[in-house]
Amino acid sequence: MADPADLGFDQILARLREVVGRLESGELTLEQSLAVYEEGVGLARKGQQLLATAEKRVEILVSAAGGVEVVPFDDRDGAGT
Repeated sequence: MADPADLGFDQILARLREVVGRLESGELTLEQSLAVYEEGVGLARKGQQLLATAEKRVEILVSAAGGVEVVPFDDRDGAGT
């Protein structure tokens, strides 16, 4: 597997789906499961970092475009469904 630091967000997401599929298959030994799980945790952390960086970039762009108020996204009100 490639180093998570070298992967883009879409590649990380695709690999995480593979990791979940392998874990859910029930075909791995305990040691294999732990290694795959560890890989998944690393991928998830890298994905979170990429999302946080993207969010900061968007906030900078929005604020530089005229001081538009930046508010956190909250989809709990159901507007996105």
